[in-house]
Amino acid sequence: MQKYWHVIKIGIGNTLVYRVNFFVRGAFSLIPLLATIYLWRTVYSGQTGKVAGYTLAGMISYYLMVTIVDTLTSVNEDDWQIAADIKDGNISQFLLKPINFLTYRLCLFFSGKLIYTAVSMIPVGIFIFCWHRYFTGPADGLSFGCFLLSVVLTGFLQFFMSFTMALMAFWLLEVSTLIFILFALEYIAGGHLFPLNILPPALAYALSFTPFPYQLFFPVSIYLGQVKGAALWHGLLIQTGWVVFFYGLCLVVWRRGLLKYSAVGG
Repeated sequence: MQKYWHVIKIGIGNTLVYRVNFFVRGAFSLIPLLATIYLWRTVYSGQTGKVAGYTLAGMISYYLMVTIVDTLTSVNEDDWQIAADIKDGNISQFLLKPINFLTYRLCLFFSGKLIYTAVSMIPVGIFIFCWHRYFTGPADGLSFGCFLLSVVLTGFLQFFMSFTMALMAFWLLEVSTLIFILFALEYIAGGHLFPLNILPPALAYALSFTPFPYQLFFPVSIYLGQVKGAALWHGLLIQTGWVVFFYGLCLVVWRRGLLKYSAVGG
């Protein structure tokens, strides 16, 4: 474990070099959020009650929490770097040393998220302060605790899905199309663009059989108190199941990919 702790420290050191970039990226990511909030304020201006079960404060809180969860869990450039390591033959060093490549990349992912989150929370915190009258707290202590657990599971799910997609570089010269397709699915079917429970019930039910709602919509719904009781524990169990599934899938794809892998020199 000491070698992976060293990897984490190296990852933190490398990430700190780009802290201004993270701050600017976090600040400018709030511009689409601001546009979305004004859009929903316009929608609610002609309403006296709720829209799809959300009050104006609930809807704005939803998008604020989506931004926070996305900041905590999203994969930034890890998939591109993993694919580049495979294409450039950089993974050869990990095949010759007692270092697990998956664990190595996971350490870099969490060290990067630690710094990115710390820096991004400055503009996000200012934004929340300015809109605090529309921001609702967690439903109760249990909901908040389960929300934190779900966020951790979301981070693992995001990473393992992206890691598996990046491993397609063993077979394909360019994986950018696959990465963009996955991003589009996550953006729409994950609840980033709109709450999934405003969709027709049949479509929302069909999406529940995919991993995408458990990347954003599910943890945010826990925070807002929309998922309680048996549905809460059932959802956490399904989310854990998807994490285990993609962890096993990335191990299988990695082993099969190594059978195709060849590197010369270096």
